[in-house]
Amino acid sequence: MPEMKKLIFVLLFGMALLFNQEANAQFGARVGANFANFDGFDFDSRTGLHAGIYYGLPLMDKLVIEPAIFYSQKGYKSADNSASGRITENLDYIDIPVLVRYQILEGLNLFAGPQGSFLFSRKYEQGGMVSKTKEVVRGYDIAGVIGAGANLPLGFNVQASYDFGLVDLNYFNFNVKNRVFKLALGKNF
Repeated sequence: MPEMKKLIFVLLFGMALLFNQEANAQFGARVGANFANFDGFDFDSRTGLHAGIYYGLPLMDKLVIEPAIFYSQKGYKSADNSASGRITENLDYIDIPVLVRYQILEGLNLFAGPQGSFLFSRKYEQGGMVSKTKEVVRGYDIAGVIGAGANLPLGFNVQASYDFGLVDLNYFNFNVKNRVFKLALGKNF
């Protein structure tokens, strides 16, 4: 797994150097809210945040490729009426999406692409018990991302997206997948 992280870092760094030569490219930052849960279980969603940077490179008139790197909070929480106490599962990831954006109207775009994620930290709480071991869940995730965005004045943008995990997380030996709805505000520099 460390080799994969190094490879992804080298690829992103190399792409950034290559893309730096493009005059129309857009570097930006984005922050927003996550509403995360697992499929296959009846839990409440965890509300968290995501924040990071992106780099948009125009490929054609209406087509842009956008690699990015984000810190992203995922997980779930149980209902307050749980007999053993409320459960909160905080899974924090480093997400690396590579999106393709297509401008459907002036200022409006649709996007989709793959996303690799690495588990950064974990904090499980139930009653007074706290566990931070990462051994009970797969240390990476592969997902698809779909969404829509709009450009605003002064280089700002907004978007809504949905991340759907494609690999089982093997969470306590259960096959579950991350599901995350995101709302975000970005700024091009």
